[in-house]
Amino acid sequence: MPGRHSLFWKLIVGLALFCLLIVSMHLDLEQRVYDSMSTLSTSSREELTEFAHEAEAAWRERGRIGLDAFLQDLHQRERVWVVVVDEQHRPLSSMPLSEEEELRLSFVRRLDQKVGRPGGQPVFYVPFSDGDGRLVMELPPRLDPRNASPLWNVFLRSVLPAGLAILLGTLLYRWLIAPLVILRRQANSLSAGDLSARVGAPVASRQDELGELGRAFDHMAERLQGTVVYQRRLLRDLSHELRTPLSRLRVASDGESDPQVLRQRLDREITIMQTLVENSLELAWLDSERPQFAREPIRVLQLWDMLVEDACFEAGWPGERLLFEVDEDCTVYANLTSLAQALENLLRNAVRHSPPTGTVRLTGVREGDCWHLCLVDEGPGIDERYLETIFEPFARLDSARPGDGGFGLGLSIARSAIALQGGRLWAQSPPGSGLQMHLLLPAREVPQQNV
Repeated sequence: MPGRHSLFWKLIVGLALFCLLIVSMHLDLEQRVYDSMSTLSTSSREELTEFAHEAEAAWRERGRIGLDAFLQDLHQRERVWVVVVDEQHRPLSSMPLSEEEELRLSFVRRLDQKVGRPGGQPVFYVPFSDGDGRLVMELPPRLDPRNASPLWNVFLRSVLPAGLAILLGTLLYRWLIAPLVILRRQANSLSAGDLSARVGAPVASRQDELGELGRAFDHMAERLQGTVVYQRRLLRDLSHELRTPLSRLRVASDGESDPQVLRQRLDREITIMQTLVENSLELAWLDSERPQFAREPIRVLQLWDMLVEDACFEAGWPGERLLFEVDEDCTVYANLTSLAQALENLLRNAVRHSPPTGTVRLTGVREGDCWHLCLVDEGPGIDERYLETIFEPFARLDSARPGDGGFGLGLSIARSAIALQGGRLWAQSPPGSGLQMHLLLPAREVPQQNV
């Protein structure tokens, strides 16, 4: 069933309202046109009344002779039947009435009455001022309000529906087609290499299917632009990082005479380049492919014990300096391999940057459906403006956190891996304390969604 913001309902309601608008406008206009054409206009009434005044004046001044002359002149001008009679329908002129004319006198109308059905020739009368006589005449064709009837019929049956259809088409174009035109134009720009192409708020802010399409397009374009920029930067940084071991290899091959020393140098530099390439490929794979890791319940205490054992072996630290301050029953749903690799990178960095007698603590609290873990060292910390920089590929803040080793890819890989498991990784460095690495991981299984 379509949602309440679906275009389906909008089209149904819009078309229904449009049909009602057409019907109501047609009926209303038709009634108004009928009313306007069924009675004489004010100017027509005034003109007929003026004819009656002239007839009365001719009768008063010259009697039958004057009235005959006026009627003959009026008949020649308007080409209509016209007579002047008294209250008993006797003619006041010298011309007698035929039977047909006497019959017509029985169907005369006052000026305020309706004109009658189309096709007929209505007859109106206008009484004299003294009431002794009246002017009776057919309505002149030029004064007939029904003359505009064919034009109004064409307007109501053709022009009005066509105009409303054009209006509907224009509205539908602006409502439906214009967003698609914007989408097509931005898609063409994107395919032509303009990674900044976006449909923008006019489309993306809609609540219907076109709005969803616009938001999906903008998200896709944003992801594409981010991926391309990210990979270009990664390729640039990777090529820069490879220059150093390659330069050392060239120097060693040109100047080292001892084969054993040269072999050791080759082995060391090849290992460095292999690690660099593998980490770069893993980071690019996480960013572009966004794999769906298989998740399982993991007891953080057991994972911590395993990581502590490896860290103590590498750094020569006693296990008492790596403290676990989380509920022993703390269980998260994540991928064991990727979570272990991320925590191992964080723990290795914490140990590397801690003082010789320092400690590293893992704390954690339950926050709703997640566990909020925090790995805290006692190192010098870093400046607040670098808290996001350290998660960028090949970022190494040697001046802020002295130490050796690494290519600046570990934290980038860790953040990407945690994010793909529905978690978050961020850093804090309160003044006067070491670096705090925060992890927010699901505490229970949640349905996986395609990214």
